[in-house]
Amino acid sequence: MPDMQKSRDNRNIPISKVGVKDISYPIVVMDKNKSIQHTVARINMYVDLPHHFKGTHMSRFIEILNVYREEIALDKMEAMLQKMKEKLGASTAHLEIEFPYFIEKKAPASGAKSLMEYTCEFSASLASDFDFVLGVRVPVTSLCPCSKELSRYGAHNQRSIMTVKVRYREFIWIEDLIEIVEGCGSSPVYSLLKREDEKLVTERAYENPKFVEDMVREATEKLLSMDKITWFSVEAENFESIHKHSAYAAIERDKMA
Repeated sequence: MPDMQKSRDNRNIPISKVGVKDISYPIVVMDKNKSIQHTVARINMYVDLPHHFKGTHMSRFIEILNVYREEIALDKMEAMLQKMKEKLGASTAHLEIEFPYFIEKKAPASGAKSLMEYTCEFSASLASDFDFVLGVRVPVTSLCPCSKELSRYGAHNQRSIMTVKVRYREFIWIEDLIEIVEGCGSSPVYSLLKREDEKLVTERAYENPKFVEDMVREATEKLLSMDKITWFSVEAENFESIHKHSAYAAIERDKMA
């Protein structure tokens, strides 16, 4: 049968990334407390395409996923990228895996246990060298220092999302990175709170007001102190409770520069 993808294209325009997006697929993630955790990810797979080829073979991406069925995990990512390069005749391959990750948390006063969901991301590429970035999105509570200073009766607070991405020279547990980020807000967020917990959490937030600027600076101080991290980016977005807009701040640092 004719192979249209390998037919020649005469426009002399290479493509940086071509492939498949938003594949729902089961993966295995290392869990600090329970060895492994099974979850379902959204996966993107890309390769570069030389200027002289008309297209890539989309089915081969799915074939590679099926080869690694039940084994799609962090320690298999470089091998998967190498297989993508070989099967698709590419010089560069990219793999993006976003997934929900669950951690058991205790409420701060009652000790009630519940599962808290976090969105995590593995982003990897392979050209001549392997590159890997670990990302976490962590909800926190932030209480406005300005509102606390101005108001006679309280202060506005809101749920915020902090997004941290890191490159590292030594392995970092997802749980440890999330714990670092949670400590940068006015208070952590919980999926289950009893009355005594609500009292403690709201009072803790009131005693610990934070701007988005405070949150990203505090995270930066902590990440700069970790020798195993070589690069990081940190973002904070407050979904304001008294404004139509969000408040936002971001910092990026390359510790090897």
